[in-house]
Amino acid sequence: MAYVVLFHSVYGLRPAVIDAAERMRAAGHTVSTPDLYAGQVAGTIDEGFALSEQIGWDTIIGRARDAMRGCPDDAALSGFSMGTGVVGGLLPERPDTAGVLLLDGVGGEPDAIRAGLPIQLHIADSDEYFPATRITRWCAGMAAAGASVTVYSYPDAGHLYSDAGTAAYNKAAADLTWQRSLAFLGDL
Repeated sequence: MAYVVLFHSVYGLRPAVIDAAERMRAAGHTVSTPDLYAGQVAGTIDEGFALSEQIGWDTIIGRARDAMRGCPDDAALSGFSMGTGVVGGLLPERPDTAGVLLLDGVGGEPDAIRAGLPIQLHIADSDEYFPATRITRWCAGMAAAGASVTVYSYPDAGHLYSDAGTAAYNKAAADLTWQRSLAFLGDL
């Protein structure tokens, strides 16, 4: 089973992230859910963006880096939306990462990816924060770098569709995402 570090979205460490971690634990994985906002949680996505800006990216990445201390070198990295950017920011420092599970966003540059790194992305077809053109460019860069990228896109879903606390929640898409995600983690 995998050791997984799961980074939250711009909303902060909220029930959707805790629930996702519990799903992973129930499947036998060890999961860490760092709180990059030090206890603060946003009620709306706009509040989340403001909170993220107030805290600052350097502090967010610094907290993520601190949370990774003591984690196995081959820990799998996962994140929701903003958390995918955190994953991308940490990958250059974590060459032994077992795999990357991205939910509602992409992060990382191809030059930080080792050949063969398994990456699974789950994204809404019409995600307003991560449009199809951005996803296509990112996937092409990751594939050119030698990563093994699998993308699942979900029609009739919006950004953070797997978060039951958002208006975009889509149960059918969320259930399928978790089925696929747990299979991915089980294969690492």
